[in-house]
Amino acid sequence: MVAVIDFTKPHSARFWNYFVGGTDHFEVDRRIGDEIKGVFPGLVDVAVAGRLFLGRAVRHLAGEAGIRQFLDIGTGLPTADNTHQVAQKVAPDARIVYVDNDPVVLEHANALLTSTPQGATSYLEADLHHPEAVLEAAAGTLDLSRPVALMILNTLGHVADHDQALDLVRRLLAGLPAGSHLVISDSTATSEGMIAASEAYNASGAVPYHVRSIGEIAGFFDGLDLVDPGIVQVPEWRPDIHGPTDPATAAVDAYCGVGRKP
Repeated sequence: MVAVIDFTKPHSARFWNYFVGGTDHFEVDRRIGDEIKGVFPGLVDVAVAGRLFLGRAVRHLAGEAGIRQFLDIGTGLPTADNTHQVAQKVAPDARIVYVDNDPVVLEHANALLTSTPQGATSYLEADLHHPEAVLEAAAGTLDLSRPVALMILNTLGHVADHDQALDLVRRLLAGLPAGSHLVISDSTATSEGMIAASEAYNASGAVPYHVRSIGEIAGFFDGLDLVDPGIVQVPEWRPDIHGPTDPATAAVDAYCGVGRKP
C-alpha cells in the first residue's frame, strides 16, 4: 500500500524537522514555522534543546546505566544523532526499535534502518494508542525480559486527554521488566508565548498538539525512581554529559525526565 501524504497541511514531524535544521519539510511547514517564529521565537530553542537532550539521555542510558535496548516511540523524521547512532556509538551491541504511525515517517524509514554488525535497528509502523500491539511487534527485535529504555519525546502532546496519555504510558511500562527506564521530554504551557504558539499551530489544520503543565509531565513518572536531576527544564538535564554544547538557555518552555522502573 502506498502511503498518502497530505501536502496541503502542516505536519508535526516535518514542522519539527524544519526547526532543528533538517531538510524533510514542505512550504506549508515552513510557512507555519515562520509564522510561529514570529509569535514565539523560543520554540526553535525548544526543538534544538530537545534534540540535544535525546543525545545526553541515550549516552547516559547506554553508558552509566548499561541499557542495551531502546524503544523509541514517535521517532519523527531523522536528522543527525538519532537514537541508534548515539546508542551504538557508546555500545555497539545496542538494539533499537523505532515506532511511528505516520506515512511521512514511513517514507523515510529506510534512513533509520542502519546498524552496527553487533546490534540491530528496526522500524515499526504502529500506534502509541495501541501499546500492547507496539510491545508485541517490538519483541521481534528486543528481548522484553531484559531492561528497555522507553523513549517518548515530543509525542505525548498528540494525545489530548491527559488521563489517556497516562494510561498509555503505564500500559507500555507494564510490559517492560524492572530496570527499564522511561524517557520523556515535551513542551510545557509555562509561558504566554508557548501557549500562543500551540494555539497557532493547532489552528493551522495540522493534527493538534497539546502542551501540558510541569506537574502533568512529572505525573508520567509516578511509581518510578527518578534519575538525578529529576524533572527539569530540558537543557538542565545533565548538561555535562559529553556531546554538543546546548545553545539554548535553561528558560525553554520544555521539561524532561528519566525514570527507572523498580
